[in-house]
Amino acid sequence: MSRIPVHTTDNAPAASQETLRHLEKRFGKVLNIHGEMAHSPVVLAVYAAVNEAIAEHGTFDARTREAIALAVGAVDDCTYCQSAHTIGAKNAGFTEAETVAIRRGVADVEPRLAALLEVVRETAGEVGEVSDTTWDKALAAGWTDTELTESFVHVAANLYTNYFNHLARTDLDLPAAPALDA
Repeated sequence: MSRIPVHTTDNAPAASQETLRHLEKRFGKVLNIHGEMAHSPVVLAVYAAVNEAIAEHGTFDARTREAIALAVGAVDDCTYCQSAHTIGAKNAGFTEAETVAIRRGVADVEPRLAALLEVVRETAGEVGEVSDTTWDKALAAGWTDTELTESFVHVAANLYTNYFNHLARTDLDLPAAPALDA
């Protein structure tokens, strides 16, 4: 059970209402995570600002962003994010089986994406540390140092929501991602 009240656009603090309305429009409803973040306007504002910066300046396509989110959600064992990004990844063209494989870290995806996901997993799982071997493998696969640097903000944005969900114990209001042990 969630520790934090889930607000609606009507009962959220005034400073959160506009952002919450925007997110409701984008996702078709107020997701539990957003309604909980709205409880503290600064939490919701930071989430929105990071996502706005990614939308404005980011260079990764939806497929790459969702693969990153699945990998980070799996590293951090965030049920909510794995569920949300399974939906997003399927909308971006992945099959359900591919979403499970990405989460397991064994996806048979194109080698270039696989090399980026290695960087992402190490970034998330090793407190920002990435081995020279992993970094060089990603460069050899065709990623630029600028793109590898950009991957950091995607990891950080996903860590933000993962950690928030762990803190809040956000109740799942989306279809659950397939189990990894299946």
